[in-house]
Amino acid sequence: MPRCRGNEFVIDMSTQNRFSGPVTVFHEQRLPERGTPAGYAALIDAYALQVPLPRTLSATGEHHRITDEGGWRIYTPRHAPEATLDDHLTFALKYEGLDLAVLKRLFLTTGAKRIEDLVKATPTGSYARRVWFLYEWLTGQQLDLPDAERGAYVEIVNRKQQYAGSSETSSRHRVKNNLPGKPDFCPLVFRTEALERFIALDLQARAQEVVAAVPRDLLARMAAFLLLKDSKSSFAIEGERPPQDRIQRWGRAIGEAGRQPIDLDELLRLQRIVIGDARFVHLGLRTEGGFVGEHDRDTRMPIPDHISACHEDLGGLLDGLIAFDRQIAQQLDPVLAASVLAFGFVYIHPFEDGNGRLHRYLIHHVLTQRGFNPTGVVFPVSAAIFERIDDYRCVLEDYSARLLPFIAWQATDNGNVRVLNETGDFYRYFDATRQTEFLFACVQKTIENDLPEEAEFLRRYDAFRTRLALLVDMPDRLSDLLFRFLVQNNGKFSDRAREKELAALTDEEARRIEDIYDEIF
Repeated sequence: MPRCRGNEFVIDMSTQNRFSGPVTVFHEQRLPERGTPAGYAALIDAYALQVPLPRTLSATGEHHRITDEGGWRIYTPRHAPEATLDDHLTFALKYEGLDLAVLKRLFLTTGAKRIEDLVKATPTGSYARRVWFLYEWLTGQQLDLPDAERGAYVEIVNRKQQYAGSSETSSRHRVKNNLPGKPDFCPLVFRTEALERFIALDLQARAQEVVAAVPRDLLARMAAFLLLKDSKSSFAIEGERPPQDRIQRWGRAIGEAGRQPIDLDELLRLQRIVIGDARFVHLGLRTEGGFVGEHDRDTRMPIPDHISACHEDLGGLLDGLIAFDRQIAQQLDPVLAASVLAFGFVYIHPFEDGNGRLHRYLIHHVLTQRGFNPTGVVFPVSAAIFERIDDYRCVLEDYSARLLPFIAWQATDNGNVRVLNETGDFYRYFDATRQTEFLFACVQKTIENDLPEEAEFLRRYDAFRTRLALLVDMPDRLSDLLFRFLVQNNGKFSDRAREKELAALTDEEARRIEDIYDEIF
């Protein structure tokens, strides 16, 4: 293991790293064919970097075709880099995009001198200048190098590979910083065919069209129902069945999403609303470790599925998350920004309880703030998530499962976890691609199915109530109850309902009401 000195991991020169030759197994993962690790895989292996592995790893093989299989991209022999830090870094930036967690741990491991030598070797090279900028941006330490005088300006994030923010010129490195975040918080999302298709759909315009087709008298009722539906679903995802007043209180909070900027005080206010009875829950930021999972029934030993950020790191992580919301989210597609903010929050897990519901609240916050929602309408995103609950859990675990092996922890006396190593960067920098694809799918379903279906339901319900009123004069409370009986029993009155609540109906009236329901619904 490397020794830690200050903020750098120092490697003994006597055990200088060697890059691997061809392998069939890499870090317990089988390659689809024999290949030589390249780029990030090679750097992680050579420098013994304790970081979550990228979702897709690279190697060079023996065949003259590029293949993608089993989490590996196998390049041709002509793509093979030299077995040097410089060449593997260039390969990573050229073909794999940015993995900030790997890069930061690599920089701390190599130390400043090695990166200075790399830049001096090719001072005008675009990849060397990007590495130079990234070293200083990630570590907060300036290299002993004069400002660059030559070289065409190049963007840090390759927009063909990953989504980026707006560009800020760094004349020292002659680069344009378009990273979609700050050093305290900067998850990245890869461009995929699925995400490009979602963005091309222009779901925001589609939502406006759907709502514009709804008569004004129905819109307010539809909005109220969707708000309540989302609140109920958000609790249901957590396996909770709270009383109606608590559901409505949280629904009102969701209805106000986007009106206030996100800061710590706002998050604390929302936590108090969502928790309700706080007698047995610590409100505010955690003051100890946290995890999601179970306990062994006999020993009470934690069995984590996800380990939250160290409580000592929460202040800086939330500062970065808040800065993202205020300064960066406006530069990105609204759904993409909502995904990064919300999933970043839930992985950090800053509170003892309420994190999941606040995570979904942040989706509403961004979408409403960006005007993605039609005015007065809250998308029931939580309902769409609840309908795909297994997929949702898989998406949450997509990163948690890759993160868990790199967190050293021990159980505490009260059945919690204490993290023993430095993990803050794992929550600052992660690949949010799968999470963003999932959220886009939920938003698409909400717009293309849930909104029109709810509007159509209300039209049919009003038609039913109108026909019912022409047949039988009864209070609204009873007509609503009658309608629920029909819905629950596939359009027929049960014997119990006919004998009790609806005993006053004649058999002919009951038959005609069932026919009306069948005709309309």
